[in-house]
Amino acid sequence: MMTRPATSRFHVVLPTRSAAAPELPAFVTDVRPALTDPAGRAAVAADLAGLAGALVPFDPGGQESLTVAANVLRRTRHLRVVAGFHAAAATPVYAAKLSASLQRFAAGRLGWRLAVDLDPAVARAQGDFLTGPDRYARASEFLAVAKGVWHGGPFDSRGGFYEVAAGGFGPPLSASPFPEVQLSGTCPEALALSRRHADVHVFAEGDDLEALVPELPGLRYGVHLASLHRVEERVEEYARRGVSEFFVRTEDVYHLGEHLKEQALAG
Repeated sequence: MMTRPATSRFHVVLPTRSAAAPELPAFVTDVRPALTDPAGRAAVAADLAGLAGALVPFDPGGQESLTVAANVLRRTRHLRVVAGFHAAAATPVYAAKLSASLQRFAAGRLGWRLAVDLDPAVARAQGDFLTGPDRYARASEFLAVAKGVWHGGPFDSRGGFYEVAAGGFGPPLSASPFPEVQLSGTCPEALALSRRHADVHVFAEGDDLEALVPELPGLRYGVHLASLHRVEERVEEYARRGVSEFFVRTEDVYHLGEHLKEQALAG
């Protein structure tokens, strides 16, 4: 049995869609403020409540995650913000340069959650027709190239998916920390990708952690909690298996933070 980590860290999963404006009769004037930034409001609440971080998930039908993350980073002071996106969204050089710029403005609080194993229909709708194990090979090369150009030049790489000649960032872009990399999945290719590139491997509830965690030595482990029902018991159980990062979706972020503080004081 694994020992419990010193600290369990909670991350709120932010909304990626804004509610549509209500359809009102022409003679009605709606003077209420437009609620166009639910992610920003939830992130501010998470920051004030003392949560560790926030995840902007990859949402094909929602707002672009790195853009939402930039807004959330601007509105918060301490919250670590992870943006979920897939490798076909941009070249690794562009994704790295965009993120290096965000890191400078946000004191290194940006992380990446790379989505690899997309539903084929979703992937094709994003302009991505790569299938099978090649998706993991591309993700590995994406991360290797992004890290390579981030840490200075001249950087050269000629792989199966990307080619860079005499690239690399100079100061001040290269001075910021590379985003923390979060990955997920349970297939052999996903585990191999995490062993090579991840800082955190994130599981789903129901995954066999007893079998999977030994395959991922040296990483931090996270779990998405499907609900807040019996959250203390479930966190305790996962913590005994080495999990330190918990991702939760809730509309009452501040209440969750106060509840966690009460539990910490009581326990």
